[in-house]
Amino acid sequence: SFGVIADIQYADVEDGYDFCGSRRRYYRHSLRLLRAAVEAWAAERPPPALVLQLGDAIDGVNARSGAAEAALERVLEALRPLRAPVHHVWGNHELYNFRRERLARSGLNSRPEAAAAPGGDCQAYAFSPAPRFRFVLLDAYEVSVLGREATAPRYRQALRLLQEKNPNADRNSPAGLKEPQFVEFNGGFSQDQLDWFNEVLKISDENQEKVVVMGHLPIHPDSSDRVCLAWNYEDALSVIHAHQCVVCYLAGHLHDGGYCLDSHGVHHLTLEGVIETPPEGNAFGTIYVYDDKMVLKGRGRISDRVMYY
Repeated sequence: SFGVIADIQYADVEDGYDFCGSRRRYYRHSLRLLRAAVEAWAAERPPPALVLQLGDAIDGVNARSGAAEAALERVLEALRPLRAPVHHVWGNHELYNFRRERLARSGLNSRPEAAAAPGGDCQAYAFSPAPRFRFVLLDAYEVSVLGREATAPRYRQALRLLQEKNPNADRNSPAGLKEPQFVEFNGGFSQDQLDWFNEVLKISDENQEKVVVMGHLPIHPDSSDRVCLAWNYEDALSVIHAHQCVVCYLAGHLHDGGYCLDSHGVHHLTLEGVIETPPEGNAFGTIYVYDDKMVLKGRGRISDRVMYY
């Protein structure tokens, strides 16, 4: 089994609201809910073999107050009672607070030394915690204007793409766009990363493995609203659909959550975010792995679900 949680977005500030001013965000309470999740996982018998933290562990408001380092340390401290490894996806809020090179030296760099990875500063990697079962963590912000110097090639590539796809003065606005995912708070996968991903899945096909893929951004329109998708989500889907091994794709980013079973039998599960969960609730889960299915036991806002393969 393994734990799942997304969009904690902790900050030591009073409650606030989203960019539209309509959805409440419980910044301090998110840390309390994370601690409750850790206690629940630690009490499970057997405990989860690992935990997946699907991005946005701390909120961007920390960068404006100079509190990013302290906020990150509090989140990592809350996770330390877990004996199981925690695998961290990088989301847009990590990149509001830190450059990628700083994240690579932080506790949010969870890539095992022996893990297969595409190279460079791409944070994607693959690992196998059990025979014939593999996880692939994708870096949905490898091509992004977030977390990079303006002189970096990936920054320039991302900026050209945004300028081409989004003519709005505010590039965080999807207003009027034919492809509304092309906003600054999203990002995309490089061709190098997609080629590496394809090779990993090819090997998993040959080894008859089951594969769970994760990334901060959803990659299927039916598991998300159209704004919160990865820029080139169709390219990532094409790689997955070229293989038999992938059974599930896990994401965060969309705080309402989402789910679909696609035409190739892949489950796309977008987790509800902790940050918009009222203090009396929660939003995390444990997924139990069987030969023919995975069973999600959700807590709070996250529903129970059986995902056959």
